Amino acid sequence: MQKREFSVAGEYPYNRSGPIRWVISHVLRYPWLPAGAVALSLLSVVLESANSVLVGRAFDLVINPGVTQALLLRAALVILGVGLGQGLSHLARNLVIELLAQRFERDARDELYLSLLGKSLSFHGRQRIGDVMARATNDVRQLNFMINPGLTLIFSSLVGLIVPMATIPAAVPGSLLLAPSIFVVLFIITLRRYVRELEPVVEIVRRRFGLLNARLAETISGIEVVKGSAQEEQEQHIFSTNARLCRDAFIEQGRVQARYLPLLVFSVAVGGGFLHAMLLLRAGSLTVGQVVTYMGLLRMLSFPSFISIWTFSTVQLGIASAQRILELINAETELDENPQGVSRPLRGEIVFENVSFAYNGAPVLRDISFRAAPGETIAIVGQTGSGKTTLTRLVNRTYDVTAGRVLIDGIDVRDWHLHSLRSQISAIEQDVFLFSRTLAENIAFGVHRPVTKEEIERAAREAQAHDFIMSFADGYGTMVGERGVTLSGGQRQRIAIARAFLTDPRILILDDSTSAIDSATEDEIQKAMRRIMKGRTTLLITHRLSQIRWADRILVLRRGELVDQGRHEELMERCEAYRRIFARYGR
Repeated sequence: MQKREFSVAGEYPYNRSGPIRWVISHVLRYPWLPAGAVALSLLSVVLESANSVLVGRAFDLVINPGVTQALLLRAALVILGVGLGQGLSHLARNLVIELLAQRFERDARDELYLSLLGKSLSFHGRQRIGDVMARATNDVRQLNFMINPGLTLIFSSLVGLIVPMATIPAAVPGSLLLAPSIFVVLFIITLRRYVRELEPVVEIVRRRFGLLNARLAETISGIEVVKGSAQEEQEQHIFSTNARLCRDAFIEQGRVQARYLPLLVFSVAVGGGFLHAMLLLRAGSLTVGQVVTYMGLLRMLSFPSFISIWTFSTVQLGIASAQRILELINAETELDENPQGVSRPLRGEIVFENVSFAYNGAPVLRDISFRAAPGETIAIVGQTGSGKTTLTRLVNRTYDVTAGRVLIDGIDVRDWHLHSLRSQISAIEQDVFLFSRTLAENIAFGVHRPVTKEEIERAAREAQAHDFIMSFADGYGTMVGERGVTLSGGQRQRIAIARAFLTDPRILILDDSTSAIDSATEDEIQKAMRRIMKGRTTLLITHRLSQIRWADRILVLRRGELVDQGRHEELMERCEAYRRIFARYGR
């Protein structure tokens, strides 16, 4: 089966075979922007070179006693006009290139974000959140800097070398090309050496920064565990070590930049060129104006010399960032969105046919077979680690089976359109995740239509959440802390249950969803849950006898295998594993 990922409709066919090709394919998505930047850069440098020539000729006019004031005024106005044209073209170039850089950053961030959304849960389980965040923020931002000012100034530097070199023989004797020619040769040699030394150092800088960020994010996310285990000193030591390694990488980058030689080469070239011009002036082969023109054109070579010390490091950082972003985008994922798959309302029939599943090569489920008719409630019981949660996650394709098939309405789940499948399945787990948004937004999360305030409130009442929500000053507009830390466990679970009521799913998965709710509240929730479960297929993971008794069938798992299935009374009579579970957990 062909693997696919989330994609943007009408997505430009980005070339992901390498960071440079990927950058080029993004830039060429807007061909008029780089073309405009090139044209405006050329115009700006040509006008600057022309200005140097005009200024030199104006010097000759000034020292000529027979020149009229009108001619001098005309020369000044021409120089002013050329200078104004150069400034306007420079501003227009900056506007065009900034627009290109901002669009590139936006498109790259969208591409990375959509790619991450399309990865499987097992892929995300292997990633470090801090490192992913560093790539999605700092590395993507670095792509902007690579375009502007990085590549922009590099191109301007290249043009700033070529145009003055072409203008010199047209404005002054060709022999004066000697000093700038030697400079260009030495500049290329020293610049290549600089870039070669800089590239590996920049890669180390980005990698160590990602490691520093990843560890910091882990520590902040697990701050309760860190403090509860009195590990502050150890975590501080680890952070200091990572920060020191990151600092050392930046220092090494600074050392490479400190050995930058093109500026020294340029200084020597200017001195040699000026000496050559003075000798020709003394010999009568040059006028004072030509000396001014020559030095003005020679001065233009300082821009490539000066700017290269950090533009190339900026571009190298951008390429390293592009490589890190592509590593995430190109990483193989087990998930297949199947956008051409079946998309229709579910009836809710679930069939497992000889299903096996292994995670990272370790078997979790072995040869599971059962059928849940539409509207049935199937309870799943077993010791911790028996594979109960994993079994339910095969239904909505959080994971894909490694053997056998999971069928919904007679169709393999891998042949369903992923969005159509998941939008009709709702899962409430013991570890409820709430977003840092309002309570109303958390309840409405996952509903693919406009939701009214009345509908949200009705769902909250059915989940026994309305009363505690209204106890807050802002009611349904109360902001929830990240992951719902400002709410108790029972409150979080009631919000999740209200969310499930509102999405009106055809298949409902309840994974110990009332474990953090007191008995009195649970009784009220159970009444509402039994109402919403009517006509819906429900997979219920629980050890509570009060919930299991009204299941249509019970599956007993042990070490990843389905050892028996039936009703409570039947299993109590014939299944030792079931009796053992309730001797320990049942109530």
